[in-house]
Amino acid sequence: MKTNTKKNIYLVVETLSILIGTSLLAVFINQSSFSKPYYKWLIYSPLFLFQGLWFYRLYIVGHEASHGKLFEAHKSMNHIFGSIILLPIMTPLNVFRKIHLYHHGFNRKDNHTSVLDTFVTQRLTPLKKAYYYFVWYLAVFFGGFFVHSLVSVFLFLFVPPKLAQKISPAFKGWTGKDQFEAILGFGLGVGLHVGVAFLFGKDIYLWTLGYPLLAFAWILSLFVYIFHYKTTVGDQVRYNVRALQPMPVLTWILINFNEHATHHQRPNIPWYDLRKKRVKLPKEFADKNQNTEHIFSAILQQLKGPRIINESHH
Repeated sequence: MKTNTKKNIYLVVETLSILIGTSLLAVFINQSSFSKPYYKWLIYSPLFLFQGLWFYRLYIVGHEASHGKLFEAHKSMNHIFGSIILLPIMTPLNVFRKIHLYHHGFNRKDNHTSVLDTFVTQRLTPLKKAYYYFVWYLAVFFGGFFVHSLVSVFLFLFVPPKLAQKISPAFKGWTGKDQFEAILGFGLGVGLHVGVAFLFGKDIYLWTLGYPLLAFAWILSLFVYIFHYKTTVGDQVRYNVRALQPMPVLTWILINFNEHATHHQRPNIPWYDLRKKRVKLPKEFADKNQNTEHIFSAILQQLKGPRIINESHH
């Protein structure tokens, strides 16, 4: 059996086992008796955070599948298990792949393309500046980027492919067959949520899928741009990125996703080889982009607010 297959069988089994285990623990906490009602929520709060992080693990395993790296030698196996892993976050694998590969091809190419931290205006006023800051903080710290991702998925699902390609170049090559497959994948994800609620009741649904999805929405929004926030903008898109230092537990949950500079330069390297095959950024990009070291400092760095480009001054 090839190394890639063995390591990713373990990854899938570990990911699904811990997902089920944390769900059972959450249900146990919910059904336990406490002398004061708020004790339940105090005990559950760290698990709530972990469940959100573990849903982010699902997202990253889905990311491996979107690159065809989950099971390199077995295309069907890669697609099936990638799709299953993404069901709790209701994201069709082919939509994930389409959006993510566009990100790789056009990441921070110019101030108008795939630059989530940048607002371009023809005339900057104090009110407009305040609005941009408000939108940015809402996106990062209050789940806004999750909503942004959800809207992107819905566009792929329900907008006619020809019209979708006029909306965004990310839809280039998107066909009716792709859309049908995406709707099926999304339907299976919704079916999982509805099925758990119907079979086991509202309470068990909330503690196994509902609350974790809420935590994931917040964590995704905090994490999604930490590897690109205020990095370089220009044609050499593979270098408009930063890596972050490994951290105990988090690096395991994120399966080396902190090695993001290596991933953008050599996207075919699987998760388990990212640290061993680390590729440093060229010096001119590293000097500008490697300006924070850890995941927590990168999250807090986003408090500085968005980039605002006033084109009237150019």
